[in-house]
Amino acid sequence: MSHFIEVFIGSYDLFLHGLWKTLQLSVASLIVAFFIGLFIAILKISKIKPLQWIADVYIWIVRGTPLIVQIFVLFYGLVEIMLIPMFWAGVAGLAFHNGAYIAEIIRGSIQSIDKGQTEAGRSLGMTAGKTMRRIILPQAFRRAVPSLGNQFIIGVKDSSLVSFIGFQELFGVASSEGSNHFDYLTYFLVVAVYYLVIVLVLTLVVRYIEKKLARSD
Repeated sequence: MSHFIEVFIGSYDLFLHGLWKTLQLSVASLIVAFFIGLFIAILKISKIKPLQWIADVYIWIVRGTPLIVQIFVLFYGLVEIMLIPMFWAGVAGLAFHNGAYIAEIIRGSIQSIDKGQTEAGRSLGMTAGKTMRRIILPQAFRRAVPSLGNQFIIGVKDSSLVSFIGFQELFGVASSEGSNHFDYLTYFLVVAVYYLVIVLVLTLVVRYIEKKLARSD
């Protein structure tokens, strides 16, 4: 235990740097993933079959292949086309992956809204797009908060896989320091504590948002 505390305190500067990189990576990828998910969800519920097929194929590919494979394919594929920093390659891989799951969350939330809401909007003279933007989506997002919060937490933990393309986030720091000191167990236990704290904070934030929305209801 004393050795763990010694390593935890002695390496805090390295892990704080890795934590900052993890947060940057997670926030950027989840923002991009949210807009990808919203776009794919709209395609999924459209009445145009080819658009539905595009959404279905995308979701099928993401669900059918491991995240680490997607990150490697996107990283080496993008490198073949252009010189891209590891950070943005990681963002692309994580956003591509999380976008599919966010799309299904948003789709389910949209379809859970009573069809009478759409009919009411159209009867007021709103276009389909305006009805979706002003009436359906605000209600759908409120219902999606718990599931989206859970997916965001998963996305933060999944960011550790970006270390396999050389990006030094939290897990990358732990792996590097464990190798340098021939002490993987201690450094991986230290990084586990950091991830637990991140998840705890995110869980509390999601619960707070849920309570605020429930109170407004």
